[in-house]
Amino acid sequence: MPPRIKTILLVDDNDDIRVLTKWFFDNVGYVVDTARSAEEALSRFDPKTHDLILTDNSMSGMSGAELAHVVKMRSPSTLIVMFTGNPPQDHSCIDTLIPKPASLLDVKEAMDKLLGTDEGRS
Repeated sequence: MPPRIKTILLVDDNDDIRVLTKWFFDNVGYVVDTARSAEEALSRFDPKTHDLILTDNSMSGMSGAELAHVVKMRSPSTLIVMFTGNPPQDHSCIDTLIPKPASLLDVKEAMDKLLGTDEGRS
């Protein structure tokens, strides 16, 4: 049986970044759901569907760090990758923090590593 395609929930309030990032991850083998805000992400988040959340930190309304905290309360095993130019002081709910500037390849590598390690457990 082939491995299940991993699904990520991408959260960024910048439309251009969100569209480009979705396009990139769609083309490297992920299924990508998107949300424009942390609040929208929380309404769409399903731990049975989403293997990982990729979020920015600086968004209007709830921050990515606040989103990570709520997600971890709902689903402690959900992986959270933050790709941001403004990292939070407390990143205890974030599995991997990737400071900008970095490339989407760097983000993909970090996500692959997290998801691959998770699959490798017995």
